[in-house]
Amino acid sequence: MPFSLILLVAAIQGVTEFLPVSSSGHLVLIPVITAHPYQGQTIDVAAHVGTLIAVLVYLRRDIFNITAAMFGRADSAQQADHRRLGLMIIGATIPLVLVGFVVNYADWHWLTLVTTLAWANIAFAGLLWAADRFGGQLHGLADMRWSAAMGIGLMQICALIPGASRSGVTMTAARFFGYDRVTAARFSLLLSLPAIAGAGLLKTIDIIDAGDAQLGVDAAIVAVLSALFAWLAIRVMMSWLARASFTIFVIYRLGLGMVLLLGLQLGLIATL
Repeated sequence: MPFSLILLVAAIQGVTEFLPVSSSGHLVLIPVITAHPYQGQTIDVAAHVGTLIAVLVYLRRDIFNITAAMFGRADSAQQADHRRLGLMIIGATIPLVLVGFVVNYADWHWLTLVTTLAWANIAFAGLLWAADRFGGQLHGLADMRWSAAMGIGLMQICALIPGASRSGVTMTAARFFGYDRVTAARFSLLLSLPAIAGAGLLKTIDIIDAGDAQLGVDAAIVAVLSALFAWLAIRVMMSWLARASFTIFVIYRLGLGMVLLLGLQLGLIATL
């Protein structure tokens, strides 16, 4: 596998996984806009493992506090809040798990269409703009309510559509519920842990069933580079959202969607 493809996959997965711009949607485009073929499920899993490592490192304090509260005694109000947050993360993940299981074993070929990717980028960019424009800045992570957590979890189902962006839809929902931008991004990162781990497990099972379980050096390099790109992307995003809006991501997604539709219309991009 050429290093240029290794670097491209790691950069795309690492940078786009936690930004509200859809990582799967960008990975689908690699064989469309380059001469490289599809990189394969093993490399996909390795790239996701890298992003999982990045968010584990970035949120290590939150993860430690939540885990300690979940499996220990919640003797203080702060520990009780951490336990409640952990339970809400679990609850908000259940809808995605249930629907994702059905999608994984159903023949929904329209999910791979570039037209779906293009229109999803445009539609969900509009929703993100509306949520960021009209959503309040009223609540922080400590104010997370069950109704909001489950609403965000239900919205996360849309992430099964390439181009919708798991990070994007969860941040959009959080902003609609009145949570500030940093809180929306932070809760989205916490929700990414079971989501990425679950998706990686499903792909790993598929790889084993196909008899292609050897990872190799290429996959290891992808995982390491993806982790580095993702860690940097998270830090930049959180810093940006502390002082600016989601508008730059909205503009990018609208532009990407329109470029894809134009490419399809001119015959420069295949429909699949």
